[in-house]
Amino acid sequence: MIYLSVVVPCFNEEMTIPLFYAEAVKTAEVINEQFEIIFVDDGSKDNTLNILRQLANQDKHIHFISFSRNFGKEAAILAGLQAAQGEYIVTMDTDGQDPLSLIPQMLECVASGEYDCAGTRRVNRIGEPPIRSFFACCFYALMKKITEVEITDGARDFRLMNRKYLEALLMLPERNRFSKGIFPWIGFKTKWFEYENIERTAGRTKWSFWKLFLYSLDGIIAFSSKPLAIASVLGVLLFLAALSFIVFIVIRKILWGDPVDGWASTICIILFCSGIQLFSTGILGQYIAKIYTEIKQRPQYIIREAQ
Repeated sequence: MIYLSVVVPCFNEEMTIPLFYAEAVKTAEVINEQFEIIFVDDGSKDNTLNILRQLANQDKHIHFISFSRNFGKEAAILAGLQAAQGEYIVTMDTDGQDPLSLIPQMLECVASGEYDCAGTRRVNRIGEPPIRSFFACCFYALMKKITEVEITDGARDFRLMNRKYLEALLMLPERNRFSKGIFPWIGFKTKWFEYENIERTAGRTKWSFWKLFLYSLDGIIAFSSKPLAIASVLGVLLFLAALSFIVFIVIRKILWGDPVDGWASTICIILFCSGIQLFSTGILGQYIAKIYTEIKQRPQYIIREAQ
């Protein structure tokens, strides 16, 4: 029986895979147990798939799944987890920012039976652009306020879990997946391992600021209905403000007979109210879009090749 399965999503990582493989072999020697590494090629455009074929042909411990196109990292993680056969399962990236040296400690922690999962988090973001770090901190602070799920600041996708934890994870059929929220949502006992930020071993990150922003919106919508409540509150406040303004105008007309003057203030009020309405409609539209995606029941990924 396979003792440890390592799930590694990759997208255009031809430069990092050989480096990751070399380190993984060293770690496997330390563990000295039966293992498998499942690379999930998320529709890469470079030489990633050819490298994975070569590794799979020369090493029986290496397997790969290749998507028909890019379905996203969440789909790649899911595909790897569904294919994993190990008693313990690790999810991590190939870029070297997830230290393989932590795996023996994480495995010992979970194998003891005291914990069901070992998670990792960065204690700093040294090396990242300041603006990106700032908005990341804002996101985690916001999630702490608006969700009931405890999403740990700096949490990585680098985790080690037992089979019971994995089976619970795979019970969630949702299409709009946000792993940083799904992991804590299912519960169980998690031990956190902290480390300082590590630079990529090679290549460049595939996560642009815009992609991270959209991903954060997915997380908010997936784990909180507070934005809908905020839209409702804004509507009530606008109604009360408009009612107060009408009362003010009527009283002013009765007491002083002054006409309502000034088109500029009227235009500003119209634009303000219209902006609030469009903002609220946009929030509602995001939730409807997610519902639309769920009810279509399309597969979360399509496999083109596997070995």
